Amino acid sequence: MPASLTADPLGIAAVFSDGTAAEFTLDGLPCPELARDLLAGLAELVHPHGTVDAAGTVEQYVKAIRGMARALGGRSFTGGAAQLRRPQLAEYWMASSARREAATRRMLQGFAAAGGVLDTAVIELAEGRAYNARPSQRPLPPYRQSEWTRLHDLCQSVTADAYRAHTAALAAAARGDDPSVAGLSAGNLCWLLAHTGPSTIKDVGGCLGVSLDAANRSDLLKAAWDLFPHLDVTVAYVVLFGVYSGIVPDGIADLGVTGVDWAGDATILLSYVKGRTGAESLNLPRRAVRLLGQWLDHSQLLRGFLPAGQAGQLWIALSRRGRTAITAGPVDRGVVRPWVKRHELLDSGGRPLKLHRSRIRTTHEAMRDKSIWRGSNRATIDPNHSAQVEGDHYLTAAAPAQRQAVESIIEDAQQDMLRRAHPPMVLTGQDAAAFARDYPQLAGSLDLDDEMIGELAGGQRDVFTAACADQLSGLHGPKGKPCPARPWVCLLCPLAIFAPGHAGNLLKLKGFFSRQWQAMPSAEFMAVFGPYAQRVGEVLDRFDPAVVAAAAGQVADCDAELPLRPEEVTR
Repeated sequence: MPASLTADPLGIAAVFSDGTAAEFTLDGLPCPELARDLLAGLAELVHPHGTVDAAGTVEQYVKAIRGMARALGGRSFTGGAAQLRRPQLAEYWMASSARREAATRRMLQGFAAAGGVLDTAVIELAEGRAYNARPSQRPLPPYRQSEWTRLHDLCQSVTADAYRAHTAALAAAARGDDPSVAGLSAGNLCWLLAHTGPSTIKDVGGCLGVSLDAANRSDLLKAAWDLFPHLDVTVAYVVLFGVYSGIVPDGIADLGVTGVDWAGDATILLSYVKGRTGAESLNLPRRAVRLLGQWLDHSQLLRGFLPAGQAGQLWIALSRRGRTAITAGPVDRGVVRPWVKRHELLDSGGRPLKLHRSRIRTTHEAMRDKSIWRGSNRATIDPNHSAQVEGDHYLTAAAPAQRQAVESIIEDAQQDMLRRAHPPMVLTGQDAAAFARDYPQLAGSLDLDDEMIGELAGGQRDVFTAACADQLSGLHGPKGKPCPARPWVCLLCPLAIFAPGHAGNLLKLKGFFSRQWQAMPSAEFMAVFGPYAQRVGEVLDRFDPAVVAAAAGQVADCDAELPLRPEEVTR
């Protein structure tokens, strides 16, 4: 549903992609016509017409409208957007903040896009360069390997210990009975809290008929309170889930139980809302699946004591041991800093680790580099991201191993471009003297002696398409092993030398390209065979037409005359 304007009172109402709604009013401003026009421009920016898709973002735009209306109203301006002039708008923006300038610029552009009338000079100014450049936000770098390991080990230790204690308390509760009848014991206390829910120390003491101090000192209560996850444990679960899954922080914070879709016993398809883009889904990694299953089991008992409206929240906790207050929903960031301090989690410099959940996501992506986990020298790409997002947010903040992988990819691509641009080496004669005369640089760079040059020119080093200067060079495969490249790859290889004796096979390859062109979409053909098809024509044009004509009589134009694999056959 698009955003809609309200006239009395003046305001805007919007429904966002996650199903939430928000309303804002701007009644009582000094420039109501200007405020209404800016609201019309804001409506064009809100989902589904624009990219604004959260109540907090709309609120920032509304604040910018209030600021602009009050500032211009204080200078005796009473009209709407159509009465704005370039000098007064430039004066306002030069004195404004970067955020408010950017917001009002976009709303004026949205107003014009919706059919609103603006002065031509105002449109040019709104579409031009900002006076207040917004500070560049550098992406957070990944955590160091030692910091990442400490964070992972701490969260894993906290969650594992708490779950073992929870399991033991459940077992004790199953063996226990009502303590008012069966007497005071750890199992009976567990039974009591499992049936009545979280209770304060005072309530438990009253139920047992003991004083508050005695109840507070009782070691038996510690086992009973292990029935329910408290906030310290829930924080560890949330952080560890981010470490394992790499989901954006706002997606983790707003997860609900209904977003967890089990596909079998070991697979979860998680549906969540990413604040900037909307609904997304992810097939969770195996470790994240196990952790989420453990958390659902750990929190099941406490979830049964939540009101109906909160039971669907995934992250729940007791505010503190021995308290009845249950928190449900996102883990507040103000809880995380004391959690780090309490567990003495330090960075590489010995200071308390600054725990940014966005940085956890960045590190997760960096650690997905297979050179760290599996020994490969190639990085993977997140299927949930475009190439631009991957580069802007992760490659610019890469770990050393990932930077090395990216540089290796770039080097390979540059070398491939140089190889493709290298002109073909074509012999017009059949003797070694012609080769040494036409390609002295190649002969020198490969340390070719007269005997090797004679073998190249005489056919002793022929492969299917050309003569190869060094089949063991490792250019297209392992160094020291015979080259595994397909026949057409030789067309762009700098080690290939084409002689008149290769004309027949080159014509067979040209016919193969023609059949592939008929069988494949043009875009796919150009991506796979395009450069090779162009090169085979260049080489054949260098030969004597009589040589090409004689070779054409030996071509049957069928796949059987080429060394093809079954999947490469065209008919």
